[in-house]
Amino acid sequence: MSDYGVRLDYTGTGEHIGLVTLDRPDKRNAFDEAMWASLEDTIERIKQRLPRAVVVTGAGDRAFSAGFDISPENPQVTRLITALGEKDRKPIEELIYRIRYAADGLVGLPVPVIAAVNGLAYGGGAELAVRCDMRVMDADAVISFSEVRLGLMPDWGGGVALSRLVGRARAAEMILTGKKVSADEALAMGLVNRVTEKGRAIEEALEIAESITKNGPRAVREALSVIRKTPDMPMAEALDFESERAVALIESGECVEGIGAFLGKREPEFKDG
Repeated sequence: MSDYGVRLDYTGTGEHIGLVTLDRPDKRNAFDEAMWASLEDTIERIKQRLPRAVVVTGAGDRAFSAGFDISPENPQVTRLITALGEKDRKPIEELIYRIRYAADGLVGLPVPVIAAVNGLAYGGGAELAVRCDMRVMDADAVISFSEVRLGLMPDWGGGVALSRLVGRARAAEMILTGKKVSADEALAMGLVNRVTEKGRAIEEALEIAESITKNGPRAVREALSVIRKTPDMPMAEALDFESERAVALIESGECVEGIGAFLGKREPEFKDG
């Protein structure tokens, strides 16, 4: 299924993988106003037909995403410039929060979200990638938090996510210098999970997603909720949260199929739910 700037396809065994393609290759998959609307619509469609994993990538072989489209053709840019001239804070706030909430919606889906970084990921594109649960990166791809070069700063939630992912010192270096980070450097600092041969990031991300879809979907969602929510909790609170989710998972009965399959020496056939 296709919309302006964003394409949604279901793929993999049983079509349990949602493949979201940022699809403006002529603009290096940068987001303009219409593309944000398309992403928001795509998120709603994913919620209505929830897959077991989501892979996000960019169309073409040049870019994952160049982030925010700052060309004059983007109405958001025109409104931003007008607001600055009139010293009107409200349109600026509306733009920042609209973008942030759309990014929240994608990476906050209750299933694993994997970024296949198949080319440059600059600015907001880098932010979107680091906010995903996992990242696979082509060997020749580049990540850059380039906002400071334009007198801007991360505002898609990526600055916070990067600090928690690689630590304050490395995040400070990347964000405050706007440096370009290669795939090998990204792997060494724990910024990405895997580096692939050129052109294979999407394929490898789909392979990871496929392996996830074979597991209990409730188990995956509950485990993911613990991974996402507990890093900043006090240890005792985090342990209690994990125990609560484990009890709820067992109560769902999904393990009946998993344990039965194990004892019967067969592959489990988990149902969605």
